[in-house]
Amino acid sequence: MTIDIGKLTIKKAAEHLKNGDFSAVDLASAYLENIKQKNGEIFAYLEVFDDVLEQAKHADEMLATGKGTTMTGIPLAIKDNMLITGKESTSASKILKGHIGTYDATVIKKLRDEGAVFLGRANMDEFAMGASTETSAYGKTKNPIDTSRVPGGSSGGAAAAVAGEMALAALGSDTGGSIRQPAAFCGIVGMKPTYGAVSRFGLMAMASSLDQIGPLARTVEDAEIVFNAIRGYDKNDSTSMPDTLLLEREVKKGLRIGVPRDFLSMEGLDKRVLENFNGKLEDLKKKGYEIVDVSLPYLKYALATYYIIMPAEASSNLARFDGVRYGLSVKGNDVSDSYKKTRAQGFGEEVRRRILLGTYVLSAGYADAFYNKAIQAQKIIRKDFERIFKEVDLVATPTTPSPAFKFGEKTDDPVQMYLADIFTVSANIAGLPGISVPSGFVSEGGKELPLGFQLMSPHFCESMLFRAALDAELLKQ
Repeated sequence: MTIDIGKLTIKKAAEHLKNGDFSAVDLASAYLENIKQKNGEIFAYLEVFDDVLEQAKHADEMLATGKGTTMTGIPLAIKDNMLITGKESTSASKILKGHIGTYDATVIKKLRDEGAVFLGRANMDEFAMGASTETSAYGKTKNPIDTSRVPGGSSGGAAAAVAGEMALAALGSDTGGSIRQPAAFCGIVGMKPTYGAVSRFGLMAMASSLDQIGPLARTVEDAEIVFNAIRGYDKNDSTSMPDTLLLEREVKKGLRIGVPRDFLSMEGLDKRVLENFNGKLEDLKKKGYEIVDVSLPYLKYALATYYIIMPAEASSNLARFDGVRYGLSVKGNDVSDSYKKTRAQGFGEEVRRRILLGTYVLSAGYADAFYNKAIQAQKIIRKDFERIFKEVDLVATPTTPSPAFKFGEKTDDPVQMYLADIFTVSANIAGLPGISVPSGFVSEGGKELPLGFQLMSPHFCESMLFRAALDAELLKQ
């Protein structure tokens, strides 16, 4: 049969593969051809792997011997900050150019064991620092919906690969919205799991207490399939949670969705985004959900809290890139000079900005004024969510304050760029799971730009989150 990848989902593809309608090699070849046609313009991939068809042949062998799963033969894009044995992994930074993975990240091993096919390394903001994929050292990824606009970040390449039909699904990482925000900008589904639900072993750390790996997919059902394939306890990750916490929880009927109206009155929220959001809430209300206004008074401090904790942790994590152990090495007059020259040439502007900010808030005399207060604020925000989840089952907000913006529109004003994460960072600060689903479009410049609707649930309530997200997805956009 002819493969129409524009209509495929993971579930449909798995059924076709199981029935023998086409092979994993056929499916992989179809995606490789689409990548060949589109990647030159979109630049979703930094590299397309040379062993894709070999991986697909192995998947076909698994299917033929009855060892296949739903993920067997499914072509995936992998964000360039996850280690794959024998493959280059750079976090889109010059400082790691030529770095080859010596082991598989746990999520890669889990998917490899199921026979998934890794198409290539997806572009990203350098070391996941950015909201537009404009900080990549190797070039900008374009939004497939409108190539004059950003795909979001930092998982912009992964989102563009899925939206541009250059992968059936993808793995991204989310530190402050880096899966959900690009998913909203590109009109797909993006999900951040509970902190500790998915192993971070083999993920290049940006902010260790905030980073989480999660799926980008065309549908909520596909996102759930990928999540179930990568979730679970990992002894190699000290932040990984026991499987007893990851068990499916009962999903009751008549869920209550809380809406933090005071937070939605923020300056800078596009009126069209708010109208779309309210329309989605009304549709969910007709579907049996109870919509109630809630107060989360400390939510307004989430972004400031994030932009102290994240650079502080990033500054510490990136100290290992010094030109001695691996990656770029620039010879100087002495060891100290070599460090300086290596980091100055290897790191981009945004990475240097965040390292300086992080070093500042951790420095003697300022740690109490900034970092320690941010940690206190983080605890208060978490308690705020714990309180509100005794009253409601889910919390809803728009995913982003605006549709995808144009290239260069915010690069000269870092604060405006950081505000793109205003609705997403709270889930990372509190360690909650969150998901963005497409919620409609706004017309701008002759293009229909997608918008996202975000839901957050209590810790380890992913089953309830997926159930509500599926209902939201099924509503007329």
